Amino acid sequence: MIHYKSGTFLAVMGGLLFAVAAFPAGDAVELVRKGDQVDVLIGGKPFTTYYFSSDVAKPYFQPLRSVLGTILTRDFPNGNTIPAEHLEDPSLEPHQRPMFFGHGNIEGIDFWGEAVFPKYSDDTVFGRATVRKLEEIRGGGDSGVLRADFELADPGGRVIADEIQSFVFGGGQNTRWIDCEITLVADHGSDVTVGDTKEGTFGIRLAKELNSPRGHMVNSTGAEGEKAIWGKRADWVDYDGTVAGEELGIAVFDSPKSFRHPTYWHARGYGLLAANPFGWREFFNDPEKDGSWTISQGKELKFRYRVFIHHGDYKQAKVAEAYQEYANHER
Repeated sequence: MIHYKSGTFLAVMGGLLFAVAAFPAGDAVELVRKGDQVDVLIGGKPFTTYYFSSDVAKPYFQPLRSVLGTILTRDFPNGNTIPAEHLEDPSLEPHQRPMFFGHGNIEGIDFWGEAVFPKYSDDTVFGRATVRKLEEIRGGGDSGVLRADFELADPGGRVIADEIQSFVFGGGQNTRWIDCEITLVADHGSDVTVGDTKEGTFGIRLAKELNSPRGHMVNSTGAEGEKAIWGKRADWVDYDGTVAGEELGIAVFDSPKSFRHPTYWHARGYGLLAANPFGWREFFNDPEKDGSWTISQGKELKFRYRVFIHHGDYKQAKVAEAYQEYANHER
């Protein structure tokens, strides 16, 4: 059984370290492990925390902060707990953690939702991503690296695939960024099919101040608002607005090296920003479409994104130019 092939290691590290060059040198990054979490500090200030407890169905980041320390993401779930005042919110979607990766149909198993929230379970079969090892935790003068290896298992504990999560963190005077590479590996004796569903895949759940109509959503084609962006392909999607008195924004960039670039977007006005290259049936409103993909035994499927947090709106932050700089270094 292959848990982490040397070729995969070199490809992950080479790609991620090369991506760092897409921005000039920034502030020092420190990563500090405390049990089943890793705190990320940039310029000595808290930026985000990575949680990977086996008590939770998937790893996640919470919260994401701007340079000034303003929190851009929703402040719950806390572990597996939802504050009582949010339970009747029609847009609750409790499984949408502040920043996470998961897909609603991998070999027919849901890794997007979570069984711990029974109101949303019905008869769905939910899976879990369980950490095998933190392969690397490393800070540096202008970037930091975190890499972790997970097993994706069904409710009975049968492992169906491995998932490698790799991140590079950086930032300077005006921005914070995370380069994200997620690799699904079919190395447990059979092919792995990632199914067609809108419920996925790389997601960020934003603070309510960025929700429509207070916040503003735009994509790389100039389309604005959920109706024009949801289910469409684009290089990037950005939300901007005012949070705690700060004018700021957050974008997800889809790498030219990522699967099915430019990706489709499961982007909602209630604050969900998600890249999803699979949900064709609902995105096209066509039952004949099939966006599923099968990873052959011994092969892998790779997703690459940059999360870009900025001051001001998308024009003031020159998000289009920032994407182009990133994409040029990814090619």
